[in-house]
Amino acid sequence: MEDESRPDPDELLRQINISERHHQKGKLKIYIGMCAGVGKTFSMLQDAAKAHGKGIDTLIGFVETHGRAETEFLLFYLPQLPRKIISYKGIELTEFDLDTALEKKPGLVVVDELAHTNAPGSRHNKRYLDVLELLDNGIDVYTALNVQHIESLSDTVSKITGIRINETVPDSILETADEIELVDISPEELLQRLSDGKVYTADKSKEAVENFFRRGNLSALRELSLRLAADRVDRQVRDYMQSNRIQGPWKTAQRILTGISSSPDSAELIRWARRVSYTMDATWIAVHVETPEPVDEKNRVMLNRNIELARELGAEIVVTSDVDIVKGIVRTAKNENATLIVIGKSGEKSFFSRLFVPGTTSRLLKESGSIDVFVVSGSSVNGETGAGFRLPAPQSGIKQYLISAGFVFAVALLCYPLSVYMGYQTVALILLLVVSLLPLIMGPGPVLLAAVISPVIWNYFFVPPRFTFLISRSEDILMFIAFLVIALVTGVLTTRIRQREKVMKQREERAVALYSLANDLSKAEGIPEAVSESVKNIKKVFSADSFILLSESGGKLENTTVTGLSTKELSVAEWVFSNGRKAGRFTDSLPFAEYVYYPLNGPRDTYGVAAVKFKDRNSYLEQESLLENFLKQTGSAVERELLNKKAGRAMILEESEKLYKTLFDSISHELKTPIAAIMGAVSYLLEKENMKDEPVRELYGEINTASERLNTLVGNLLDMARLESGRLIVSLKPCDAGDLANTAVEKSGIKKSVKNIDIVVPEDMPLISADYNLLEQALINILRNADMYTHNGAAVKIEFSFDTSSVSISISDNGPGAPESDIEHIFDKFYRIDRKNTGGTGLGLSITKGIVEAHKGTINALNLKSGGLKFTIKLPR
Repeated sequence: MEDESRPDPDELLRQINISERHHQKGKLKIYIGMCAGVGKTFSMLQDAAKAHGKGIDTLIGFVETHGRAETEFLLFYLPQLPRKIISYKGIELTEFDLDTALEKKPGLVVVDELAHTNAPGSRHNKRYLDVLELLDNGIDVYTALNVQHIESLSDTVSKITGIRINETVPDSILETADEIELVDISPEELLQRLSDGKVYTADKSKEAVENFFRRGNLSALRELSLRLAADRVDRQVRDYMQSNRIQGPWKTAQRILTGISSSPDSAELIRWARRVSYTMDATWIAVHVETPEPVDEKNRVMLNRNIELARELGAEIVVTSDVDIVKGIVRTAKNENATLIVIGKSGEKSFFSRLFVPGTTSRLLKESGSIDVFVVSGSSVNGETGAGFRLPAPQSGIKQYLISAGFVFAVALLCYPLSVYMGYQTVALILLLVVSLLPLIMGPGPVLLAAVISPVIWNYFFVPPRFTFLISRSEDILMFIAFLVIALVTGVLTTRIRQREKVMKQREERAVALYSLANDLSKAEGIPEAVSESVKNIKKVFSADSFILLSESGGKLENTTVTGLSTKELSVAEWVFSNGRKAGRFTDSLPFAEYVYYPLNGPRDTYGVAAVKFKDRNSYLEQESLLENFLKQTGSAVERELLNKKAGRAMILEESEKLYKTLFDSISHELKTPIAAIMGAVSYLLEKENMKDEPVRELYGEINTASERLNTLVGNLLDMARLESGRLIVSLKPCDAGDLANTAVEKSGIKKSVKNIDIVVPEDMPLISADYNLLEQALINILRNADMYTHNGAAVKIEFSFDTSSVSISISDNGPGAPESDIEHIFDKFYRIDRKNTGGTGLGLSITKGIVEAHKGTINALNLKSGGLKFTIKLPR
């Protein structure tokens, strides 16, 4: 008999992959809390200290104590990794030193604040990527995370708190974790910690309580964290039970299971299960048990509709194979740790069924064991009750019944002339052998027919007195009864064995197909090879023509591999990609297509469309479940290759940028010296008293103007290089607004062409905290820009203002302004407005923005209604 505890092939493959991955990587433990201040870092350091005490090579990679004394105390005796210092826009930032940690290769590294965004110039943009690299190198990691930083929950938290969460980590990082520990305290206790100054300083604590840390917010965040931990534990329990082949249920959490069939009543049952799961706040599974019995097209279409309905209502779909529907449901319920089975109440059955076949409901109630069963009354179809005397519907055609009876009669006919020599007892054994062999080629109905008519034929034609149904000897009566019983039992058992063999074969073929695809995709190098391997496997397993179209970077499908694809087919593929739903032949959407089109979904996004050309509707209906598993693996493989490609491209760009900045800086410095020599020589020649030749003086003047312009360009290039490399140092000192404006006007040289320059400084204007030279350069760049894009006789106004927190500097002109489409790009590097007779390189405003941001300020530009362009610089006071 088939082992009912045998794991599902898909689940077995998943367990193997997880086991192999965990064997090669380090272990990850995540400490999760509802928000800051619950004690995640403290608990994490306590466990790190215990590990260090046990002799494990422990290293503190990065921990932010936020000035909390008890946390700093735990760090005192633990070895700490020096932080990596990164200069960015004149500010020194400290980050986790990944390279040194990999070089030391400790047994355990503690890395706090998993969702942190690394400073520009770091290897990875996000800290969780640093953690993943540590794990890939076999290093165990302890880390901490707040629930609001989980990507799938960030929008929910934003709606609860009204605060936008910018730093998130993907949910897949939780699947990577070997252990998750929930650090939980009550909202009242956390608010007390805030008031005691144990989380933030007094001024920050007051602001936090009034905004993020409101009691209602904390209660909602706590519920989210508790649910997250509960879901994780429930998944771990099911994984443990499945990997150790433990029959459930363990009623650790409510989990509902319902069956799906081709019955019209199944839709009502699915909706019932959804309502029950919502009421009980439980996860739910919809399972369909495939049996060896053939399913006609009408029922297959109805089955697919019911499966789609369950999927739309949020069910986890499970398709399994078994000769017995009840055993399949119970086995799946135990494997999935279901605590409640929702089934439909069986309708009125025929007299024959009531007499010989136990009802599904009664069997399920009997065999479910400790699993609760919820029975829903279902309506009958088309108003038929089905009561009365009727035979069950035949599963084999009339032809098989005739062939079965014909075999028995033919063997009896052959044995008849020989019965005189071998005896009628031997004939009984020969007929019994025929009945035992028939299940190899016949269904259960024809086998039962042969088992019934064989003893009757033997009695009528071979047992004396012949040609009567009378049996004179008691031994022959016993032999007749034994013949009938053995024929029936042997036929039925052989039929069941054959059916189980068919089910096992289906499972094995499914498992082998999925494993072969996973193996081929794991060996693929690049997206084209992964797509090619997937198409090859689809064609091999489903015996159907297939192709895959991938999306371009712009979000449209590209057809670079399929020739002869009509516009009609391509339009169907584009519709599927845009709507994320299957369509095409044999579906309810765009059925005029030749192919069935499926969206190629990965864990994060849709990457294209897969098309399969099934031979007929039955092939499509029977194989769709397996095909969807194929496409899930393909989508994940495409996403993996795409992420690898992006990571490689980012690394190349980063190295290219470093080389570019180095060469750029070197060349700019080399240009400085000859330009200074040219300017000095020309100035000397122009100042000579005997320079009386006017044409020669004009030429020297042109050389001097060009060299000054070239010197300005090189200076801008060097400023941009310093800004981008983070080497621009801001030295804040008190600056007088009037002096700053007048000096910028003088050095900009705009007095030659701008006739009206208005500088407005309030009498009570405070000193500006800024780097005088840098802010002066920023104003010069704006003034030169105004001079460049305005007409002769233009007016420029420089106006200062202030409030309690900031100082504002606005510079406006009365020129033509800028097109609205150019405003958003006006601070981009090398961006210039397309106008005639304007010089410049497009660097001045970009440098200005960099200088302002280095002062932790902001700058914006807008067109004035009266005409002209206005720049506004806002610096913190």
